[in-house]
This record gives sequence, structure tokens and C-alpha cells, in this order.
Amino acid sequence: MEIDCIKSLFFKHKEKVLFGRYINNKHIEPLLKRLSEKFKVSVIGRSVNTQNIYSITVGQGPVKILMWSQMHGNESTTTKALFDLINLLESDSEESRRLLNHFTMVIIPILNPDGAEVYTRLNANLVDLNRDAQQQSQPESRALRLCFNEFKPDFCFNLHGQRTIFSAGPYNKVATLSFLSPAQDEERSITATRAKAMAVIGKMAESLQSELDGQIGVYDDSFNINCVGDTFQSLNVPTILFEAGHYHNDYEREEVRRFVFQSYLLALNAIITPEDTDKAVESYLKIPQNEKRFFDVLIKNVLIEDDIKDIAIQFEEQLVDGAVTFVPKIVKIEKTITEYGHRTIMGDNKSVVSTNYSSLQVGDIVNSLIINNELLALKLGNN
Repeated sequence: MEIDCIKSLFFKHKEKVLFGRYINNKHIEPLLKRLSEKFKVSVIGRSVNTQNIYSITVGQGPVKILMWSQMHGNESTTTKALFDLINLLESDSEESRRLLNHFTMVIIPILNPDGAEVYTRLNANLVDLNRDAQQQSQPESRALRLCFNEFKPDFCFNLHGQRTIFSAGPYNKVATLSFLSPAQDEERSITATRAKAMAVIGKMAESLQSELDGQIGVYDDSFNINCVGDTFQSLNVPTILFEAGHYHNDYEREEVRRFVFQSYLLALNAIITPEDTDKAVESYLKIPQNEKRFFDVLIKNVLIEDDIKDIAIQFEEQLVDGAVTFVPKIVKIEKTITEYGHRTIMGDNKSVVSTNYSSLQVGDIVNSLIINNELLALKLGNN
């Protein structure tokens, strides 16, 4: 399927109700209620705070796909893209019919509704559900595992979001999308199961490079049986980790949402037509590994207390009045910072101070700075 065709499908079927970073059950429940009889909506469990954990079943095909999003409550981009995909599947289009005749899908849009409500990675018991695959100590973990056991999927899509700090390799290339076929054992062997997931990722990456040249990465594949992806892969179900990252000036992750939607369709089409598996695995193995090489703002060569230094600023995401705000915080002040900035400001050896004219320290919140007596706005929306 051509990438331009997939892009046009996104704009046609984008769910306009969902926007930005803050997505919880209250946002998706009206969308679930309006689904046609083509879809079966179920409650597969309840969270620590007794919120419903929903699943959506659609399709009548022989290949079974299990997809879950917002295992970490503050990682919502993949959820938005799921509802874009659901809108496509709801349509009476040739592509919808083709997918529904080939696949049966179970989609869990928000696995961690308590974390989603307060915009945090953890659940209400402060447990990382992606480290609870073996103990299954949390109701959300048990709901996912029961769904997995009963559905018996042929493929799993583990849907996440990643911070703005990641690069694709050691280069000045942000990791807009990252993937992983998790290890199945301590030796990180390329088993038949793992190779199937690698091949799908390899094909996705090949197609996405036309728009994301050098901006696709893979995660470290060290084996951790406590992670859900590693557990399901070790049970011989090919599992693909999707990570929605950063794109230029796209802090609401609306452009990245499109790339994630495209990834879904590319992955499904790669499963439908699995030829050239060896070549696709080779493509996967060429994808650069994620590294922590970026700051949100990098200010180079400014005068701080009689010394020329660089300043690195990272946005802290905070939920305020039902919206995510991005708070600029100084995380590093050094003689020379070798990482990259999503926004880079050249200080030209001029003096820099806070807006109350005090010296700067790591940990300071800096919505604005004063460089050479001129105000520099740093908060998003102010520059």
C-alpha cells in the first residue's frame, strides 16, 4: 500500500474529537457509544479506582491482532491513532473490508485509565504496569493477561509514547517513531517468533523513511521478563513495540499521530503480505538504536557568572485545568553540552540572567530569560 494513499486515509478518517496530549476514559466513552454493530465493546476489567477497562473487537478474519494503548497513562498519541484506525474500519471502504476480512482485532484503547485521568505513567497504586507482567499484582495487568489468554492472538501491538530526549542513533535526528521486537531470552536470540515481528518492523521502517528519513529508531533489546512485550514474545506470540516520539514543533503530537496511524496500516499490510522476510529482518537490524541525545531547548555560549557556558532546558509536562502544559526547567549548565536541542539559541557570549536578574541554577523554572537585556520567551506558545 502506497504511503500517499495511507496519508490520505488519515486525513479522511482522523477523529477530530481527540486532540492534544490529555486523553482519558471521559474522552473516549462517547466515541465507544457511537460505534456501529460492526464493533463489540466490552468491559474486560476495572482499574484500581474501579474505572472501566474497555476492549473493542472488530473483524472476522483468521489472523488475530491484540493491541493495547496507554498502559502508561500519559502516553496518549497511540490512542488517538487507534480511533483514527477505528474510523477507517467503521467506513464502508475497500481498505476497511480488506482488513476486516483478514483480521480479527481486539483493541484496548486505555489499559491504565487511572493513570490517564491524572496524566501519569503509573497506575493508582504507583505501579508501572510494564514491569508487572510476571507478578500480575495489579487489576489492569490481570485484565490484559486474561484478554491475551482468552483471545490467543497471532500478533501483539504494544503501544507507547516516548520522551523528546531520544535520538535515532548518535545523530542530530530525533526519534519520531521507535520500534522493538523484544528479546525472547537472555541471549537475545533471533527466534522464529522474534523474526516475524522484526520483519513487520523492517517493512514499516522502509516505507516510513520517505517522510522520516533517519528519524526511526529501535529500543535496547535487553531481555526483561517482567516487561509485557518480553513476556508475550517469550510465549511465542510475535510482539511489536510502537513508540510515538517527537517531531519538529509537534508537542501536541498531532503530526506524530499521523505517522503512528500510517505505522498501523503498514504493519497490518506487512502481516497480510509476509514475503521477503529475510530482507525485512535485515532492514530491521539496520535501524539505529535510540540514544538520549536531545534537550527541548539548548542555549549555547552565554555568559554566566564570568564564564561562558551552555544551558540545557527540558519541558516538564504538567496537567493543569484539564490540559497538559509544558514547563521549561533548567536541567544542565556546563562548559560545553554535546547533545542537541529541538530549539537551539546561540548566545554569542552575551550575559544571561533570570527575569528577576538572579543567577541561574539547575532546577530553575524559566518561562523566560534575559539575554543581553533582551527578553527571551521559552514557554511553548511564546516563541
